[in-house]
Amino acid sequence: MAVRPTQTGRSPQDLGFGPVVSDATRRRFLNRDGSFNVKRTGLGFAESRSFYRYLLDISWPRFISHVAYWYLATNAIFAVAYLACGAAALDGPEDYGAGWLGHLLSAYFFSVQTLATIGYGRISPIGIPANLIVAIESLVGLVTFALITGIAFARFSRPRPAIRFSAYAVVAPYQGITAFMFRLANTRDSELFDVSAEVAIARRRSGNERVFASLSLERPTVTFFPLSWTVVHPIDGASPMYGLTSRDLTDADAEFLVRLTAYDETTGQTVHVRSSYKADEVKWGVKFVNIIDRDGADGIISVDVTRLDEIEQAELPAIQEKSQ
Repeated sequence: MAVRPTQTGRSPQDLGFGPVVSDATRRRFLNRDGSFNVKRTGLGFAESRSFYRYLLDISWPRFISHVAYWYLATNAIFAVAYLACGAAALDGPEDYGAGWLGHLLSAYFFSVQTLATIGYGRISPIGIPANLIVAIESLVGLVTFALITGIAFARFSRPRPAIRFSAYAVVAPYQGITAFMFRLANTRDSELFDVSAEVAIARRRSGNERVFASLSLERPTVTFFPLSWTVVHPIDGASPMYGLTSRDLTDADAEFLVRLTAYDETTGQTVHVRSSYKADEVKWGVKFVNIIDRDGADGIISVDVTRLDEIEQAELPAIQEKSQ
């Protein structure tokens, strides 16, 4: 299908960034972790920040630490509230002493029992103010524990593939010509199927204009992904990279944008992964070392993911040295 030019005469191949943004930006479009270098302004605090999304995206250690901080702080707040009701607001044995510290510890551990609906019965509230605080705290505990449980379940059920990209892309010999390549591997034991890759190059032309072009791949899709996959773009006469050198890519502020789509067998959902390579992250005259062991003692093929980034020298064909 032919791409219809816009009123400015340029084809709308900016991948959604827009011609003004793509021409003006001085940073990479995509970070290596797949996040975009975009800042949204003019929104309220609640509009621009999604606490739910934040809790889904952070790591498990940080999520658990947030839950622990909330738990400790909430009990401390309610303990102070019980103390504010007076020394006689809580009835029970003074296991922690008769001073202010003993009263504080008694109130704190009573709050723990109330928030978690444990209720050992050794300490009980006396008077309307203390019982009102108990009612409020029990409601807070029921609601927040339900929310924490729901978020934890959402984190477990959310498909989060762990596809690792090689630290560098390479321009290496390929069937008598050269090819742009990068390597990736699935670092989890969950299986991915129907993995497809799309690669585009963004670079500046004369003036400040930035152009985008899709790179045709030797194999854009793999049905099974149990091993590593080297994504290959042959640099032939039809390639946007034909005749370009490393210096040309650097001068053009080139960036290779990568998008992967796969079906996650564990969750039964389609997942997407993004990344990019800048010109200084593309190595020329090298190739990836072999990381697949076919001679295992048990007859099972193995992949050494720790060597995913390893490269070795390779001689490029002379045609690659020509500049366009």
